[in-house]
Amino acid sequence: PFAPRPAAFGPWRRPDRSTFDSPYGGAAPDRPAGRRTRGRVAAAAASLVLGLGLLGGAAAGSWLTGDSGSRPADGDSYARAGSAWHSVPVDELFPRTLRGAGPGGADRIWTRIAVAPDSSCGGAFDPLLEKALAPVGCKRLLRATYTDATSTGVTTVGLLVTKAGSGAMRKLSERFQAEGLGDRADLMPRPYAAKGTAAAGFGDAQRASWRIRILPDAPAVVYTVSGFADGRKVTDPQPAGEATRGGATTAPAQSGLGHDARGIADEIERAFRRALSKTEAPAMTEVPR
Repeated sequence: PFAPRPAAFGPWRRPDRSTFDSPYGGAAPDRPAGRRTRGRVAAAAASLVLGLGLLGGAAAGSWLTGDSGSRPADGDSYARAGSAWHSVPVDELFPRTLRGAGPGGADRIWTRIAVAPDSSCGGAFDPLLEKALAPVGCKRLLRATYTDATSTGVTTVGLLVTKAGSGAMRKLSERFQAEGLGDRADLMPRPYAAKGTAAAGFGDAQRASWRIRILPDAPAVVYTVSGFADGRKVTDPQPAGEATRGGATTAPAQSGLGHDARGIADEIERAFRRALSKTEAPAMTEVPR
C-alpha cells in the first residue's frame, strides 16, 4: 500500500508577470488623459499585488524547505501537509541514500534497507511516549530503516502524520521542550526490524540513541532510533543531543549512533518539507482593469 507512485501535486509556481503588466505599455499621444490615469492606477495596483504574492510565495517556500523559521500566513499549507503524504513517492520521502556528518565532522552515508507499509501507530512507541503523543492523534505512520556504510549501525526513522491542528502541534512542541520529554529514556521510539536485513536483530534492548522532533508548523512528528546491527544490548541509551556533544565517551557517542539518529532525522525532515513544497499554491487572481 506504500508503493512508489507519482506525486499528484505540482511545484509552487510564481505568477507570470505578464499577467499583471499594464496593456498600455506607455502613454500614447492620442490617448485620453482619463485612460492613461486608469492604466497607471491599474499597473500600480498590479505591481503591489504581484509584490505581495512573491513575498508570500517566498515565505511559504522557506517554511516548506526548512530554510527559515517562517510559517505560512494561513492554514492552506498546513492542511495540505496533513494529506499530501499518501501521494509522495517512497524515494522522495525516504531517499535510498542519505549523507550527513559523523563524529568529528566526518562524512557519513546511510543506505535504506527497508520500508515498512504505512500503518497505524500501535506498538511503535514506548507506552509513556505513546501517551505523550496521544493529544495530537495518529492519522498514519510511515517508517524506514537505514544502515551505515559499514553495516554496523542501523537506524529506524519514522514520520507520524497527526490529526491535530496547528495550535495543538505548537502546544505539544512547547511541552516536549519545556519538560525535556524527548530526552527521557522511558519515552523512546521502537525500531522497525525488517527480516532478512542488517536490522533483523534490532529490538528494544538494542536501542542506543534516539531523536524526537515535533514539528510546530506541520501536522507531523519526525523521530529516529538507532542501535548496533550485531544485536548487542545497550544498557545506557543516550539521546542524540547528548551523544553528539564534543568529548562524549559513551558507546552511542563513540560509535556514531548518536550522529546517525540526529543526521537521519534532519535529512528526513528536509525530505518531507521538500515534498510539501511541491504542493500547489492557490492561483492568484488577475487584477481587474
